[in-house]
Amino acid sequence: MNGTAGALVIKMRLEKLNGIVMNHKKIRRIMRKFGLAAMIRQANPYRKMAKATQEHRTCPNLLERKFDQGEPEKVFLTDITCMRYGSGQWAYLSCVKDDATRQILAHYLSSTLELTLVERTMARLLKRLDGNIHPDAIFHSDQGDTPYTP
Repeated sequence: MNGTAGALVIKMRLEKLNGIVMNHKKIRRIMRKFGLAAMIRQANPYRKMAKATQEHRTCPNLLERKFDQGEPEKVFLTDITCMRYGSGQWAYLSCVKDDATRQILAHYLSSTLELTLVERTMARLLKRLDGNIHPDAIFHSDQGDTPYTP
């Protein structure tokens, strides 16, 4: 495997191709015994995203877990999900959901995890709302809450 597979990959290949079930810890011990190590470590896509968004900067929690404000288009929930497809390719889905109606108002799918993914999602949201944003609108994500400022 030319140093491209770690213990977990070897474990999965043994199970899938040969039907051999073996604990990953045992595979690691065998690899250590024979001096085998994976040369390539895949980059963490979340680390790249965190650097692009100013080094783990979070916003204050304005909602304090009181998500249901009772008004449509006042609280927007947003997140990015990464999905694997094809032969090891990644896709990133950014969504904005209205908390009151539970409806997805905007989404954008991209093959790269860059800031433009969020920008295009927000542009679609503004187009969908026809520019009419609630004066007290809040965007909630796992990074915190952000009041909308035009």
